[in-house]
Amino acid sequence: MEQDERILARISEMVEHERRLRTSLASGEIDGETEQQRLGRLERELDQCWDLLRQRRAKKEFGENPDEASVRPSSQVEGYLE
Repeated sequence: MEQDERILARISEMVEHERRLRTSLASGEIDGETEQQRLGRLERELDQCWDLLRQRRAKKEFGENPDEASVRPSSQVEGYLE
């Protein structure tokens, strides 16, 4: 459970970082290209965190060890259909 809380805290940090990036763009501190590059990296990492959290929850639900869940490559996570 503690690991899940750490993952959720990391997700919250990344969401706040995303908000700051958008504010920086609106105030002219960064340009649109820079924002898009940073947001792209951030979104991929967010997707990986959500995927890891879903894996852990599924393992718990089915009586498996959630600590056996692992971060999957962003190319794999990004390829999932919603």
